Amino acid sequence: MQDGFVKVAVCSPRVYVADVDRNVEACIDAVEDAASEGAKVIVLPELCVTGSTCGDLFWQDALVDAAREGIERMADATEDIDALVVVGAPIRVGLGLYDCAIALSHGAILGIVPQMSASASASRHFSRGFFEVIDVEFAPDEFVPFGANQLFACPEMPDLVVGVEVGDDLVAPKPLAITHALMGATIVVALGAPGAQIGSADYYRMQVLSMSARLLCGYACANAGWGESSTDFVCAGHDLIAENGRLLAEAAPFGSGAATSEIDVVAIAAERRRNTAFVEAAADIENEYLVNEFFLDVEPCTLTRPVDPHPFVPEDADACAARCEEVFAIQVHGLAKRLDHTHSRVAVVGISGGLDSTLALLVTVGAFDLLGLDRSGIIAVTMPGFGTTSRTKGNATTLADALGVQLREVSIAAAVRQHFADIGHDESVHDVTYENAQARERTQIIMDIANQEGGMVIGTGDLSELALGWATYNGDHMSMYCTNGGVPKTLIRHLVGYVADTCGNEVEARVLRDVVDTPVSPELLPANEDGTIAQQTEDLVGPYELHDFVLHQVLRHGSRPCKVYRLACHALGDIYDDATILKWLHTFYRRFFSQQFKRSCLPDGPKVGSVGVSPRGDLSMPSDAVSALWLAELEEL
Repeated sequence: MQDGFVKVAVCSPRVYVADVDRNVEACIDAVEDAASEGAKVIVLPELCVTGSTCGDLFWQDALVDAAREGIERMADATEDIDALVVVGAPIRVGLGLYDCAIALSHGAILGIVPQMSASASASRHFSRGFFEVIDVEFAPDEFVPFGANQLFACPEMPDLVVGVEVGDDLVAPKPLAITHALMGATIVVALGAPGAQIGSADYYRMQVLSMSARLLCGYACANAGWGESSTDFVCAGHDLIAENGRLLAEAAPFGSGAATSEIDVVAIAAERRRNTAFVEAAADIENEYLVNEFFLDVEPCTLTRPVDPHPFVPEDADACAARCEEVFAIQVHGLAKRLDHTHSRVAVVGISGGLDSTLALLVTVGAFDLLGLDRSGIIAVTMPGFGTTSRTKGNATTLADALGVQLREVSIAAAVRQHFADIGHDESVHDVTYENAQARERTQIIMDIANQEGGMVIGTGDLSELALGWATYNGDHMSMYCTNGGVPKTLIRHLVGYVADTCGNEVEARVLRDVVDTPVSPELLPANEDGTIAQQTEDLVGPYELHDFVLHQVLRHGSRPCKVYRLACHALGDIYDDATILKWLHTFYRRFFSQQFKRSCLPDGPKVGSVGVSPRGDLSMPSDAVSALWLAELEEL
């Protein structure tokens, strides 16, 4: 089953200025090396058959004729290579000479794309290309499509559509890639020969990343290497592969001269379908395009691209701190607006000493400080029950004191036992009734305190729990504003740690770090004999690290189960074996579908990222959708 990954190689072979024979051999060697690594799209630099620095030698018929013959030799030499190869050469058409990219596949010359935006120096030798595609005689009795408005598509992988641009087209005021992408190109290959200057590498990288993000596409850029340097001009061989604003692979300037990675064309196509602005812009394009087909033996390729095992948490410490600062600010300002709008001067938070309630309390404190409200208006309620441990209770009370909020303790034991007696439940039976009765009693308490004090209840449930339905309906599932509903569990640990690092209060920081180190638990079952937590959430529903990865793939990219499994094994295979990943994937899909009814009536809460489950915009999903299709695919693995 195709998963959408296409291995792409960009190469800067060693080129000798005006030595066509040696250059062709170098290009063939580069193509063979890339193909041996499984590349199916192989890109070589602008004018690499002759060298880009030939100057007025481009006016010599001997050089141009040799370039044409060199392209024919490359086509013959790559007949048995299962790839689309794009190479740069000067091509004479009629009275004009054009800086072109030539697309080859299985020995055939599929099309020639001319440069459309030449610099002043390039225009000395090359004519500006034209958009309309015409057939030109490339060799005796051999006609090839010539023009900018053409794409190259693979029927075996319908989402693999390649557009081509040459030289300065990338940085032109109206880049050719825009029309290519709107006409269906999921990968744009760019052939270049820019000169190396101070800061040019950063500028070029920025251009490529921004264009790939703007056009929701893959970008594969091959640039001339240092062998083409001549006179006042130095080339650096800076090669890049990007996807949707993300750098996948890079050959640094004056480095290896080759980069390989996999572009996910299925994910690109899915992202475009979700982007109505992109779809509407594509519908407005009136250009006529020629689509040339090339055929590949499409098999799943070995993944070498980076797959982030923690998509919600940046790996770099500074980037992670910046992410936490931004998310915390969103949470604080969202709650502050709700408090201000409702003229609330009191907020009630049920605190357990766990991650979620701790973050909710910290956000509430931040909102009160922002509005200039007295922290005494925050009522932190600890409600010990049958599974509460001294560690979590102690952390909750110490934190409340350190923050200067009101602390109330209301034991739920007597009330829950009375409730068991009322409904005829045996307290020794530790089933779902035993657990959920405690959660609902706690919610009743804080709701009633909020009514008493004229305040609102601040919810604590997080995105990961909501995705899995790991919440008691009409218990911790409900609140008047849920600050954490858009924040995944893996990020919450870092948010609490971020506050610990920046709060400037030694006691607060110490408690927060211990909260981070405490196992995730609802503490609804009696503690162990030694007083430690007996009920650990991740033993029951699976590791949040894995579930958050899956959640990102399913909701952000719409990936199908077999692809999610493959990516999870690639990203987290050093931590979990394949069987464990598959087991918890079953759990995720089963719970994600069956628990949608809980998400259909979620309270308001701030959206903090591109993945969310709010029924008011993030996830429009029927509560009674059946998971059979997704689970059946997992069964086939």
